[in-house]
Amino acid sequence: MIVADILVEELQARNVPFVATLNGHGLDPFYLACQRAGMRMIDVRNEQTASYMAEVTGRLTRSVGVCAVSGGVAHANAISGVVNAWFDGAPMLLITGTTPQSHLGWGNFQDLNPVPLAAPVCKYARLIDVPHRVAHIVHEAFAAATSGRPGPVHLALPMDIAAAEVEPDQVPRARVRSSEVRLLGAASSDVVQEVADLLTQAEQPLLVAGSGLYYSRGEQVVTRFMNQQRIPTVVPVWDRGCITTSNEAFMGVLGAITGGPRLLEDADLILMVGAEFDYRVGQCTPPNVRRDAKVVRIHADSARLRHGLEADLSIAGAPAVVLNQLADVCQQRDIPRPDAWLAEARRRTDQYRQRCLNVAEKLPTGTSGIDVVLAIQEVMTEETILAIDGGNIGQWFHQLMSDRYPGHWLTCGASGVVGWGIGGAMAARAVTADRPVILLSGDGAFTFTIAELECAARQKLPFVALIADDQQWGITVTGQQRQHGRPLYSMLGPTRLDRVATGLGCHGIYVEHKDDLVGALRSALAADAPTIVQVPIVPSNPAD
Repeated sequence: MIVADILVEELQARNVPFVATLNGHGLDPFYLACQRAGMRMIDVRNEQTASYMAEVTGRLTRSVGVCAVSGGVAHANAISGVVNAWFDGAPMLLITGTTPQSHLGWGNFQDLNPVPLAAPVCKYARLIDVPHRVAHIVHEAFAAATSGRPGPVHLALPMDIAAAEVEPDQVPRARVRSSEVRLLGAASSDVVQEVADLLTQAEQPLLVAGSGLYYSRGEQVVTRFMNQQRIPTVVPVWDRGCITTSNEAFMGVLGAITGGPRLLEDADLILMVGAEFDYRVGQCTPPNVRRDAKVVRIHADSARLRHGLEADLSIAGAPAVVLNQLADVCQQRDIPRPDAWLAEARRRTDQYRQRCLNVAEKLPTGTSGIDVVLAIQEVMTEETILAIDGGNIGQWFHQLMSDRYPGHWLTCGASGVVGWGIGGAMAARAVTADRPVILLSGDGAFTFTIAELECAARQKLPFVALIADDQQWGITVTGQQRQHGRPLYSMLGPTRLDRVATGLGCHGIYVEHKDDLVGALRSALAADAPTIVQVPIVPSNPAD
């Protein structure tokens, strides 16, 4: 066997569903090994898409997604998805085929050591440089990607190492080979009692349920806690959600650029459960929070736990485990529910949503972002995988679809990147063959990697893409008009994306009237190929 064969065996042992890839110099030994092993490969036209597919797989399945690209600029292109995974804490592996190790630094074609380029945004990055240790190196990479706060990892595979002969019996292998995020660890009983004491004293607590709660499989426990304690609960905008059902205590997202109801600012106790210390929570500092507010952080990664300004109480542990401990103690002590605060938070949230809906009354005649989001609500089922790619249409989604936020709804992540959506929809289809997949995108975001539609059609990865077309970078235009009185290099020309889709082997539907939108979506969902539904919309913003 050769090293590449062992590498592929290790991927398959960890149930990696597919490898997203763009061919090039350095990957041939790996490709041949994948063919011999029957590994599923999904080829794309841009390395960015391959890396987006890997990180979306990680975010959707809570297990490591894998992509493989060539060296040089190909590697640099793939860093886009790695950076997105780094911001969002998503488990993924980037494999880069390189020039032979014996020639690195000798000026050969694509002579670049990719490790230093990837290392700053990876939890683990190294060259596979010792043939018989390949399985050990793969284990280290997967362990890093799935421990603590999940994240991206990178392995560079030189051609000569990949093709090197090894004796399988001489290759050390881990006894446990898993690609799933496994967050372990409970809090001490004393510190959980301390949080319960704070809850007893609080009159206006707020639970911030971040991606860490999702990755620790917190769906059941957060529902239990909301039902039991009736504490207003929010998800930081762009984080992974795990609110699977409609709940009176769930108030939607926090930190959207278009604003939201006043909740964080008035809370006297903020429970940060698996959430990051960043702009979305106002760095938990005045004037974004009350000066007398207490902050509790629960995080799986002790280093990230104390990132930024340290909270009043920091607890290292799996967020779902610790929250369940807290729910047990609260139940035993019969801690009072903040009923008046919940009612007020609900009133503020409903009032803010209605204000967003009222924007439609000010708009010229035509279809708006409101109509687009409401149409999606009408055709969605509990099983629909929904991906949102685009700044302005994403804001409409976050403001209007606020009754739940399950883990199979995907946004760009904390980086705020646009252009990942087609790859994301392809990955969603690749890992879930029997669920509807809808991509909601803006016209600008969709055209980043539009050629990938051919790859989706050819490899039978059907999904529905609903394109809200306002012929501008809408969210940027809104900010520029407010600050400068005019848009700055942020307008786009008319494009018939439905016709482009047809030329790339997909179906295309152009919807001119909002009354036809739901019917078009239902027709698209029944199609057997990727289907693009283009909808010209009136420029608007929830903050208007």
